[in-house]
Amino acid sequence: MSKPKPFPHNLNQWDSCENPLAPLTECQKDCLSSLETVVTSYFPSWNPQSDSISGGDDEKAQRDSQDTLPIERYQELLQHYLSLERKYVSMYDMKYNLYLNELKSRRSECEKVCSQIEDALNDFSALYKQYTEVSGKTTSLYEASEQLISDQKQLNATIDSITEYVRYFKEIDVISEKLDAPTLSVNSEMFFNILEKIDTNINFMQNNSSYNESGVYLVRYRHCQSKAIALIQNYIFNLFSKTTESILNLKDSEGTPENADAALALFYGRFQTILSKTKPVIEQVEGKSYKRQEYDSLLLECHQYYWSQRGLVLGASIQKSLNSVREKYNGDHCSLVRHACALLLHASIDEHRLFYEFFSKQSSGLTAYLESLCTSLYDALRPFIIHINHLETLAEICCILRIEMLDEHVQNNFEPLEGFGNICLQLLHDVQERLVFRAHLYLQSDVLNYNPSAGDLAYPEKLKMMEDIAESIREETRQSRMKKISVSSTDSSALEPVSRNHIVIDSIYQKTHMGNSPADLHGMWYPTVRRTLVCLSRLYRCVDRSVFQSLSQEAICLCVQSIENARQEIERRASTLDAELFQIKHLLILREQIAPFQVDFTIKEYSLDFSKVKTAAFGLLEKSSRLFTLSNNALLQFLLEGAPQMKEQLIDSRKHVDAKLKFTCQRLIQHATYLLIFPVVKLLEKDKLHEATGQGDALGGAREVAAIVADVLRVIKFKCPEIQQSMQLYLANKETEFILFKPVKNNICAAFTQLHQALNKYYNAEDLLLIACPLPEQISVMLSSTTLTQGKSNRDSFSQPTLKRSQSVTKQDV
Repeated sequence: MSKPKPFPHNLNQWDSCENPLAPLTECQKDCLSSLETVVTSYFPSWNPQSDSISGGDDEKAQRDSQDTLPIERYQELLQHYLSLERKYVSMYDMKYNLYLNELKSRRSECEKVCSQIEDALNDFSALYKQYTEVSGKTTSLYEASEQLISDQKQLNATIDSITEYVRYFKEIDVISEKLDAPTLSVNSEMFFNILEKIDTNINFMQNNSSYNESGVYLVRYRHCQSKAIALIQNYIFNLFSKTTESILNLKDSEGTPENADAALALFYGRFQTILSKTKPVIEQVEGKSYKRQEYDSLLLECHQYYWSQRGLVLGASIQKSLNSVREKYNGDHCSLVRHACALLLHASIDEHRLFYEFFSKQSSGLTAYLESLCTSLYDALRPFIIHINHLETLAEICCILRIEMLDEHVQNNFEPLEGFGNICLQLLHDVQERLVFRAHLYLQSDVLNYNPSAGDLAYPEKLKMMEDIAESIREETRQSRMKKISVSSTDSSALEPVSRNHIVIDSIYQKTHMGNSPADLHGMWYPTVRRTLVCLSRLYRCVDRSVFQSLSQEAICLCVQSIENARQEIERRASTLDAELFQIKHLLILREQIAPFQVDFTIKEYSLDFSKVKTAAFGLLEKSSRLFTLSNNALLQFLLEGAPQMKEQLIDSRKHVDAKLKFTCQRLIQHATYLLIFPVVKLLEKDKLHEATGQGDALGGAREVAAIVADVLRVIKFKCPEIQQSMQLYLANKETEFILFKPVKNNICAAFTQLHQALNKYYNAEDLLLIACPLPEQISVMLSSTTLTQGKSNRDSFSQPTLKRSQSVTKQDV
């Protein structure tokens, strides 16, 4: 058997083309190639084709190749492959094994270090245990020391508090000795310190009532407080009484000083001299009065004693001054009231100022004192007020009390003048009561029961006389202007002086020329209207709104009634037209003059309605059989159903004037219509009577009717301008004249329209031609032309502008 070849040779022979030992398939060849690729990738340094090996590697490879047995079997191949694999793997892992060994060495070192650390920790634990035992003993020692120090401080505080508390009990003897000392001065710092200590000790005893004998010491301290208060009271009272005695003795010896400055120095300067002695003590009392009732009572007693002493000083002097004022202004009630009030006003201000120089705490009794001081003013003035009968004087006194005293002085300086204001308010109420009483009597006697003279009722003569005066003034003015023009053309310096009579007359001319009727002049008003408006103007500023509303309603009603009475008198002596125009004009004046009053002229009146009483009484007579029955008793039913009811009625004075004015305007329109076309109205009434009864001739003969129509046209032609002129004379207001005359014109046109219808019904064409009754359009044109003619003729005398609405008749009034 031949020697086997090395395994590379055999391996090369395996896949030899000529004599392969183990022929491989293509698939196996591919696997080997892949295996070779893998081995090459894992062992890049290995090259199977390299033939040269350097150094020891060559020798080792050579030695390995010698020792290697020939590979003949597959098992041998695998073993050889496994040995090669282990060889190369051990070579590849050598660095890791070295690193592993290094780690093992470091591990052993760490284990040694851990063992040393564990030994150190055991030593530290033993040391910490010993430290804890020492620290605990030190802390307990420190706490024991702190507790000892705290106990020491507490004991010291207890000793101090006991000493402080004992001081409150020990000071009673010292305070009592000081209060009993004869040299103690109330107005001194030591006395004020004693008061402060007494208050402090009393508070301590009250707050610590559980202490032993605190009640006993509280009583003793209160006794000391009472003694100190008595000293203060005696000190202040003695100063006030001595000052009062000095003033009274000086007055008795020298009499009341006539000079105001001397009186002021006597009554107020003497008291101000003791201000430095009393002010510090009073300040102490006032400061303690907020905390202690005893000092508050002491302060109130000081106030009362001060006011009593001031009353002794000022009472007789004020009364004497009021008597002198009353003697000086005897008969002049307004000056008496003004000067007497001024006297008490200044006295109140001075007393208020002097009081607050001594005391700084507010006192409600000051107002009562000042009011009692001012009571002498009420006692002095009221006997004069209740005997004053003149309304002007009473109204003036009301204005003095309300405006000058209450509004100007009391309201602007209320605190010192509150008491004075209360007295003035009482006087004002008395004056208002007297004024209302006298106004009521005045309205009854001088308005309702006024007996007019012949001159009061001389209408329209008075107005025509004023118109003639205005015409003469215009003529004189025209001539004077012409004369001035002529004089100025010759000699500008020679001017005729104007007399005072010319000035007075010229003022009348200016009023008439500016568009006012002569009846608009205040002196031309009917006396009751003038008195009523003057009375209301006085009352408006003097009495309360509710009282004025009641009085104004009564005054306006009485004034309207007096105008009605005057109208009747004028109608008897003059004409109905003048009477109606007189009433319309004065009602317009009354409505205009009451418009500015900012009050409601509506008042409530209550009355009893006895209408049900009569019905219930008849029912009682019918049910007389059931008077004493138990069920459905007639007497009980009468009491329940027959009780009178209270009715409330609103009365508006302005509406009353408007209603009266409307009624008068309608009456004037009706009268003017009858005055112009009364025969036509009679014909129309005859026509209505004929249509109703069918008896008698309808209107009469054609000639008779023609005469009536001609007479009516003549009356319209001549009477219509007279009516227009009378309206212009009384009213002097184109708008009012137009409003009043338009219904007259409409009535005339309507009457002629009805007359045309009646004539067409009863007469033929020839009779109608004979009668010659004008058409309503012709009547309207004739009335318009008559009015225009009259307006032209009087354009120079009274070309009046339209007056304001309150003094003009409106459409609602007619």
